[in-house]
Amino acid sequence: MGLLSFIRDAGEKLFGRGEAQAATAGTDQAARNDAAAKAIENYIAAMKLEADGLAVSFDGANATVTVSGTAKDQETREKIVLCCGNVAGVDKVIDNMSVSNPTPEAQYYTVVKGDTLSKIAKQYYGNANAYMPIFEANKPMLTHPDKIYPGQVLRIPPKT
Repeated sequence: MGLLSFIRDAGEKLFGRGEAQAATAGTDQAARNDAAAKAIENYIAAMKLEADGLAVSFDGANATVTVSGTAKDQETREKIVLCCGNVAGVDKVIDNMSVSNPTPEAQYYTVVKGDTLSKIAKQYYGNANAYMPIFEANKPMLTHPDKIYPGQVLRIPPKT
């Protein structure tokens, strides 16, 4: 549990298209916040991530997402939090989630220009060829090991 910081201008662009855009046309801030929260919930569902009692809220004035619910494991919890934060327009995520089967938490890393998963693996694991656990830990948000971008926050699982 806690507060995680993200880069507001990096990530999935959920708020300016589709359902979120239609719901926010000519509406008040509360309706825009609700539409943004729904867009994030839909993104989590599209990534095939689930939690019992999942609740997502968005405060546009502070660019903050609050997420709660009970995930089946630590990995799912962390991926849900990353789905909430790796969205353009989000600065912070308040993680009020719990886990049914707790395990050690992963570390988080914010990608900077010039990073590769191999470079990150070398930093955390001492071996550039050990990038696959990082890639796997960030699926389905990552679809290819070469497709990371500055500002994206990644899970770095404990070294096994």
